[in-house]
Amino acid sequence: MKAMILAAGKGTRVRPITYTIPKPLIPILQKPVMEFLLELLRKHGFDEVMVNVSHLAHEIESYFRDGQRFGVDIAYSFEGRIVDGQLVGEALGSAGGIRRIQDFNKFFDDTFVVLCGDALIDLDLTEALKQHKEKGAIATVITKEVPKEKVSSYGVVVTDENNRITAFQEKPSVEEALSTQINTGIYILEPEAIAYIPSGQVYDLGSDLFPKLVERGAPFYSVPMNFQWVDIGKVPDYWHAVRGVLLGEIKNVEIPGKEVAPGVYTGLNVAVNWDKVNITGPVYIGGMTRIEDGANIIGPAMIGPNCWICSGATVKNSVIFEYSRLGPKVRLVDKLVFGRYCVDKTGTTIDVQAAALDWLITDSRQTPPKFELEEQEAIAQLLMGE
Repeated sequence: MKAMILAAGKGTRVRPITYTIPKPLIPILQKPVMEFLLELLRKHGFDEVMVNVSHLAHEIESYFRDGQRFGVDIAYSFEGRIVDGQLVGEALGSAGGIRRIQDFNKFFDDTFVVLCGDALIDLDLTEALKQHKEKGAIATVITKEVPKEKVSSYGVVVTDENNRITAFQEKPSVEEALSTQINTGIYILEPEAIAYIPSGQVYDLGSDLFPKLVERGAPFYSVPMNFQWVDIGKVPDYWHAVRGVLLGEIKNVEIPGKEVAPGVYTGLNVAVNWDKVNITGPVYIGGMTRIEDGANIIGPAMIGPNCWICSGATVKNSVIFEYSRLGPKVRLVDKLVFGRYCVDKTGTTIDVQAAALDWLITDSRQTPPKFELEEQEAIAQLLMGE
């Protein structure tokens, strides 16, 4: 069976991570989110996967290649052009990307599934497909119920008593919402639905195609299902996803490494004197990371591989990507560190290099400039404290 993973977006709401990592490759405890999707597809018999790519396309293609090591066949549809010898991504939208593939060689010749490449899900795709076929639908949106007070954060799907879709509401207020069923970005389509998508245009499934199907009276349905769905649309979402894995709240993701103490997992060759640090799980520490004496790590926290946590530094409820060095006495609480950027749990970002603070947080592969210890401690407490 065939499937499509949407992977062409720039992921602007997940910056600074997506400056250098495309959304489908954002790691959940060192494993790209799209890899989890491939495992789900394979489990339910989908073995031919088309991926549309644009922003940082080469990164996605270089990691997944033709899909052999993931047990599926993968091909890629690049959306963009070459300018002065450089690839420039120009995404066609979720529907436009499907139409481009079909115009190329009619790949979608039977019922197919469409997944967004930036969510962790444990959906029973087999059951969803069964309900789609039973309804005789040309298109199906998999929906999930959320509490009424949360509808304003999502696209709301409005249906009749038979779950036939009658309208969409994009992030309505609680008072205006006509439903508590939200669009999860998981779709089942028949090839006939592609005829409603114009060729060579930027065209979106949610905002363009689906309203057209409602307007034309096409057999277009919702399939409400109860499943775990962790969207990674924004930096705070990612922060919560990592915390959820460490706390055991996300079922289909295992913490990698070796459990060296209750709730404390490490990769290979972590340099630490366990008698001289304070580490309280759940915590994951990547391979070849150095933890100096006097450091404090309080979970849930993730420290990536090849990091360096200096003496007296504190990491609490935070996520640190690879090759990060946290200076002496720095307190990192409720933060995400990615390269030269430090992000709090609301998404507010500090560029520590531009702010001339890269002796606080810097690349572990370089020697930071030296400052007076008292000055370091005072500014570190001011900037990174609770």
